[in-house]
Amino acid sequence: MSEGFEAGTAGNKWRRRLVAAQAAYYGTTGVWPLVHMPSFEAVTGPKVDDWLVHMVGLLAAAVALPLGVAALQDRVREPAVVVLAVASALAFAGIDLWYGLNGRISPIYLADAAVQLCLVAGIAASHPGSTQLR
Repeated sequence: MSEGFEAGTAGNKWRRRLVAAQAAYYGTTGVWPLVHMPSFEAVTGPKVDDWLVHMVGLLAAAVALPLGVAALQDRVREPAVVVLAVASALAFAGIDLWYGLNGRISPIYLADAAVQLCLVAGIAASHPGSTQLR
């Protein structure tokens, strides 16, 4: 690791908080349609296939679990954790942007894309080679 980014430094603390926030966001948004589909649809628009919404929600919640564990155990710099955090955020952002900009899904998903891209930017800024958090 580069100097200034060992466990307990600004970059590591930032990434740990960011990954914990990502886990909480994915967990919350993942279980929301399972707990109360009417309020989920009130915010995100009507859905044709509830089963598909439930499946994506469960997958988001499944991603939240290892991210949350990594944050709790301060293992957020492990390559597998970084790949999971970045790849899942980029996947959500890509779908949100593609279908949101084409008018296929509610514009609220563009706000979700912004959240996802902020997560990626935050993880990049906390990289040992970055000068953003020094």
